[in-house]
Amino acid sequence: MTRKFSPFLILPPLVFFVLAGLFFFGMQRENPDELSSTLIGLKTPAIKEVTLEGYPLFTNDMLLEDEIKLVNFWASWCPPCRLEHDTLVELADRGIKIYGVNFKDRPENGIEFLTEEGSPFAGVTVDREGRAGLDWGVTGLPETFIIGRDGTVIYRFAGPLIKENYTMRFLPELEKALKQ
Repeated sequence: MTRKFSPFLILPPLVFFVLAGLFFFGMQRENPDELSSTLIGLKTPAIKEVTLEGYPLFTNDMLLEDEIKLVNFWASWCPPCRLEHDTLVELADRGIKIYGVNFKDRPENGIEFLTEEGSPFAGVTVDREGRAGLDWGVTGLPETFIIGRDGTVIYRFAGPLIKENYTMRFLPELEKALKQ
């Protein structure tokens, strides 16, 4: 009796080696912890100007002001956003303008959060459907963008601005931008 060779026997090892190769080459990036952005060096995407009642409106014109500023995507339901909130308040106290995009959140929850914790934002807009998040390439909350004096995206930081991620990765990029 002759055994017939099945091509399906080759499939599991082949899949394993392809995935192993992808993982290996992915780890060879310059900074594997950092997510790149296609917006770096480009003008910021337009945002829909929808007010969060009781807070100054974040408008597209604010992104063209001749100063370094931050755009922070956040939500009241996001635990990492709550963790980074004190850092945002500290940055605002240092004179850094921060504009907030309340992402896929109920406006009343966003208002309650900012009322309880204090608002670090010079302006806030609501992105209820997540359209602005798509346009900006947001992959998860929170995300913070450093915007240049000319309205272009200088740097994108995915994750909460806390601990070593803040001091070792975000803060050096912000300081570099402020010196330009």
